[in-house]
Amino acid sequence: MKRVKVSNNVIRRLPRYLRKLDELAAAGVSRISSGELGRQLGLTPSQIRQDFSCFGEFGQQGYGYKVTALRAEIANILGMDRGYTAVVVGVGNIGRALMCNFDFAQWGFTLKAAFDVKPELIGTEVEGVPVYHADELERYLTENHVDAAVLCVPKQLAVANTERITRCGVNAIWNFTNMELTAPESSTIVENIHFSDSLLSLSYFISEDLDEKAARAARINK
Repeated sequence: MKRVKVSNNVIRRLPRYLRKLDELAAAGVSRISSGELGRQLGLTPSQIRQDFSCFGEFGQQGYGYKVTALRAEIANILGMDRGYTAVVVGVGNIGRALMCNFDFAQWGFTLKAAFDVKPELIGTEVEGVPVYHADELERYLTENHVDAAVLCVPKQLAVANTERITRCGVNAIWNFTNMELTAPESSTIVENIHFSDSLLSLSYFISEDLDEKAARAARINK
């Protein structure tokens, strides 16, 4: 598939489309218009058509989109059918929670190994994934092709482990250390995950709603 430069905002919306199409398929919906899809996602029909036009023409005017076909196209765009591999670095609370509760395979990644320093974890398996000592990380990454490292180490170890991973040529890091990481000296892509971002966005919208209600009440009571 030919790759074109697409804005980050469009890319961030693609997983939302994918989830919604999965819901529609599960509900037995076979076809949907851009208007109805937009209504369910809180987007305008023109925004949806514009997003999809970045990758080709997936619908038919007057017919809409075939749910399963559009889902397959988006999955292909997102690389879900490419068989990517991943490892977890740090099997603490977040690392273990991801391994036990997040279905990597559903989203196109096979979790191959995990790494930690706790003696009680070394040589065990978590959800069928072997746990190796952190000292084995470079050897493993050198001997095995790994597309992504899921980084879940304590914050103070984030930079050092990022350097170890990038030196081994891993394509990407999914960073859960709550520290903003970059890899400017390498080609490694870093996706920084901050749980607080979503909560603070929610806080903003709550504040905005309360302020609007207070302003309306003030006007009424004048």
